Amino acid sequence: MGKRLETLYTTKSLANRLVLKQHLFTFCINEGELLRDHISQFITLLNDLKYVEVKIDDED
Repeated sequence: MGKRLETLYTTKSLANRLVLKQHLFTFCINEGELLRDHISQFITLLNDLKYVEVKIDDED
């Protein structure tokens, strides 16, 4: 299952780009979550967006 998810999230399709951008726009910390874990997840999300060549504008 993990490999399938990895494959889905590392493709450069338009649908994947939109899903990743949606994750960025709705990204928030969960109650009880450690700040370092939250920051790590955020950095991972940004790296995923960079990998699929999504440009993050100032408006975003």
